[in-house]
Amino acid sequence: MDLSIIIPLFNEEESLPELVDWIVRVCNEQNYQHEIILVDDGSTDNSWNVAQQLAQQFASLKGIRFQRNYGKSAALNEGFKAAQGKVVITMDADLQDSPDEIPELYRMIADEGYDLVSGWKKIRYDNALTKNLPSKLYNAVNRRISGVKLHDMNCGLKSYRKKVIKSIEVYGEMHRFIPVLAKWAGFRKIGEKVVVHRARKYGVSKFGWNRFINGFLDLLSVQFMGRFSKKPMHFFGSLGTITFLVGFLMTIYLIVSRFIFEDVFLTNRPPFFIALVAMIIGTQFFLTGFVAELVSRNAADRNNYLIEEKIGLA
Repeated sequence: MDLSIIIPLFNEEESLPELVDWIVRVCNEQNYQHEIILVDDGSTDNSWNVAQQLAQQFASLKGIRFQRNYGKSAALNEGFKAAQGKVVITMDADLQDSPDEIPELYRMIADEGYDLVSGWKKIRYDNALTKNLPSKLYNAVNRRISGVKLHDMNCGLKSYRKKVIKSIEVYGEMHRFIPVLAKWAGFRKIGEKVVVHRARKYGVSKFGWNRFINGFLDLLSVQFMGRFSKKPMHFFGSLGTITFLVGFLMTIYLIVSRFIFEDVFLTNRPPFFIALVAMIIGTQFFLTGFVAELVSRNAADRNNYLIEEKIGLA
């Protein structure tokens, strides 16, 4: 199969018919052997019924329905598991991503050899103060910390080589950092394409201000997991060793000074208690490293989700 298109959705019943029809038209024009995978993230409107009706009209449409709302990362992860195409494209269901971008995104993966291509909504139709400005600051911090030079890391319109989406695991809110996850998985050829951002036609935005705070914390988590997920002792052990040595050297200095200067007392000096606390904290960091080595990424049910129904999928 040439192409899989994964569309996470939550309460998008109005936009689905137009979106699916548009995607199918583009894919047929390009003669792609394709599949469209709708992942309903626990919608409370009529989205799943609309998806079922569309599946009767379009043989290429498949669907996954969550029993409750898990979030976009969970929806993408299940879509990635089900995808069979050599090239995988993700897009949002709100019609702000244009299906006309599909051929070029496909070509950049299939012909130019990119592992991942992220859309860049250079001109946006969102609120400048509440969404555009925070997004620019957010992406600037992302580029600085992660080293992945993308202008719009959180753009929902992306294309991937199949091996990429089968090699990474998306959970929590990590969908914002898929390019970083891909980089840590060893995929280095990450590109960017300016894409059209369309004004929202139906419904309202599902995102709030808290995503920027949570996003920064998630970025730190991604960086930590990328560097130390298989070797947490390197982080906690180094931190613990340095902290313990600082406390230990301070203690040696205080003991020596007590013998040299008879009028200097040991236990009534603030540095003595600082040294003890540093040694205790250093020991705790060290033990944390040992425990982290034992439990590192062994949560077997981290990506198990309750799926109520599927369309066209085993």
